[in-house]
Formats: sequence, structure tokens, C-alpha cells
Amino acid sequence: MIDQSGDAGATPRSSAGPYLVGLIGEGITASLTPAMHVAEAREMGLEYEYRILDLIELGRPASDVGSLIAESRSAGFSALNITHPCKQLVLELVDDLDTDAARLGAANLVVLEEERLVGYNTDWMGYRDGLTAGLPGASFDRVLQIGCGGAGAATAYALLSTGAQRLDLTDVDGTRAEELAARMRAHFPSQTIVTVEHGDLPRAIARADGVVHATPMGMLHHPGIAFDVAWLREGAWLSDVVYRPLQTELVRQAADRGHPVLDGGLMAVGQACASLRIITGMLPDRDRMERTFRALIGEEQRSGAGGNSQ
Repeated sequence: MIDQSGDAGATPRSSAGPYLVGLIGEGITASLTPAMHVAEAREMGLEYEYRILDLIELGRPASDVGSLIAESRSAGFSALNITHPCKQLVLELVDDLDTDAARLGAANLVVLEEERLVGYNTDWMGYRDGLTAGLPGASFDRVLQIGCGGAGAATAYALLSTGAQRLDLTDVDGTRAEELAARMRAHFPSQTIVTVEHGDLPRAIARADGVVHATPMGMLHHPGIAFDVAWLREGAWLSDVVYRPLQTELVRQAADRGHPVLDGGLMAVGQACASLRIITGMLPDRDRMERTFRALIGEEQRSGAGGNSQ
């Protein structure tokens, strides 16, 4: 296991290129990650190619991820982003695992070094960087998070790493919330991490400095709103991890009521930026990547297209 002290990629791990990078997952043909990587790499003066390896289109099960990584190594790939449903599977395949990825139990980036595979998790870094960029000066004394799945693990870890003193966790699956709380307590023993029953949600939201929504609700194919924004106390901030659409109904209603909001785009950009930094050992321009991302989202909206995350 390797330790980058919460800032993976601080030490360059690759040469100046050329780079061949891929994304492995299911239903990822509409991912914006390749375009973000390629556009920023071009601005950085790098020779950089990014390929989609969609398990559905390839007709291969998730259990084939190890074979795909081996084939990618033989084909000269520098690194692979990993998304659903393979983020946990790759943990058993890497030779070294970044400390944060080990704590989260998921890796979304595998760097193919000459003699070893190194796994990282840039999801939590992306969310952390989005918090600091999008909510400057916000209070994290008491935060409530709705949703404790894969995205929820990354956001919870980022919130606690950023300094949340108390984190309330809730999920429709109470067991999942309890499991995430137990995992986070082991890594952040000086902070308060508790679970909240759904029936207590209005009161918990009213007490929170900020609320994080980390479920699929609000996505194009999962319409709805997770809670009544009238429960938010005055001045409380809201963060949504959904970025298709960027302005979910939850974000729109909260913004209309004057609450500071953080859309899911900053997390999406942040994970791509962190991955590019680790792969190349160079520092991308995060603001430029965000402009690229929002332009891509705008094109999608005008064309009526949409797609999966990562």
C-alpha cells in the first residue's frame, strides 16, 4: 500500500508521453471524461489518446476486468479509469493501493507502471476540491448526507477530510448507512459520525449547516426530489452529486430560496483533473477543465443527449 498523504499524484509517475488511457465500465459510451482529458492534455502540450472500453459493447462481464487490464497493458496503455461495476473488483488486482482507495474500498484509476499496477480513488478528491472551490467560507460543523452507496462513501470521506465535525448519514437502506458510518469512524475517530432514520430527516436537515445529496434521484432517468428544501435552515448550503442534468430540481429549488448550492459538475471535473494529474505527473488547469466540461454539458442539452456518469 502506498500513502500520498491525501494528495495522490504528488510524485510524477509517468514520462512525458505519449499517453494511451482508457475507461472500463458498463454503459459509458456517453462519458464526458475522455473529452475532458484529451482537451486538457492538448492544452498541456501532451500527446494523449483516450479510449472507451464499454463492457456491454465488448460483450464481456465485469469479472473480465482483470483480463481487460492485462490486454490494455500489452496494448501499451498508460492508465485506466474504472467505473461501475468494477471499482471494487480491481482492488484485488493491483499491486499497490493508495491509502485513500484502500479506506474507501474502491479504486477508479489504475496506473499501469512498468512492473506493477497502482490503484487510486480520485472520486473523493474530486468532491473535496469541488467543496473548496464551490463553497468558499462554508461551515462544515454539522453536515447531513443522504445516500450511502458508492458516491456516498466518496463524499463522506471528503467531507470528513475537509473537517466536518459532525456528519449525519441516512439511506433508504439503514444497514448501508450503519456500515458506512462504522467505516468512517475507524478513519476519523475524533469526529462525530451518526446515522439518522428517515423519519427524523426533517429535523436533521433543519439542524445542518449543509446537506449533501448522494443518490441517483434527480438524474434524467431517475426523476424526483430527495426532500423538501423548505426544511433547510436559513443560510444552509446544498450539494448534489448528480450532474446530468447539472441543475437538478433539488438544486434549482434550493437556489431559488437563496441557499448556496454546489452542483455535481465540480465533482465530475475534480475526479478527471486528479486522474490526469496522477497519470501525467503534471498539474492540469482545473478551471479550464471545468469550462470544457460545462461546454460539453451545454452541447448535450442542446442536442437532447445524455449518458452515464464517470
